[in-house]
Amino acid sequence: MPPTENEPRLIVETGLDLRVAEIIEPVLVAMDYRLVRVRLMNQNGTTLQIMAERNDGTMTVEDCEKVSMAISPVLDVEDPIDKAYHLEVSSPGIDRPMVRKSDFGRWSGHLVKCETSILIDNRKRFRGKISDADEEGFTIERDQVAYGEEPRVRIPFTALSDAKLILTDDLIRDALKAEKLAKAEAANQNEADEE
Repeated sequence: MPPTENEPRLIVETGLDLRVAEIIEPVLVAMDYRLVRVRLMNQNGTTLQIMAERNDGTMTVEDCEKVSMAISPVLDVEDPIDKAYHLEVSSPGIDRPMVRKSDFGRWSGHLVKCETSILIDNRKRFRGKISDADEEGFTIERDQVAYGEEPRVRIPFTALSDAKLILTDDLIRDALKAEKLAKAEAANQNEADEE
């Protein structure tokens, strides 16, 4: 499942975080970025954390600055937060939240920790390697199988409430390789555009 430009997120915010997401997501999409997550935290006073990425999955410091400069005035006008806050725009990081169906296909073969909203195989929390993903859900091979449990479990996207990659050496290697490839493709595209 390759990522699509306007692919909706499976896991979305609630309350004030959702209101902020609804305000900034159209701005991000217009700039060819995708929203990953919005989180208002009581950290250093109050911090509004926005995770975003380009459609190819990369996000540079310059990208973070562009996004910050674009969404800051929109948030000032809409004024969804009734107190002073610090705006923090960042990439999702290597051990990223998994929020779109394409994330599971893209990071197949890597460890994920996830929670479901309903019991699946008598559990709501799972950890294991993503073995495959399709339009309906994904399968993980558990790395810690309890007595009587199946080593593989299928999780439908409709039941997913939270998911995050687990940092491993393999993940770091593959994330760096993907970033290098995306930068090379962007450089080739820029050269083609200039010709």
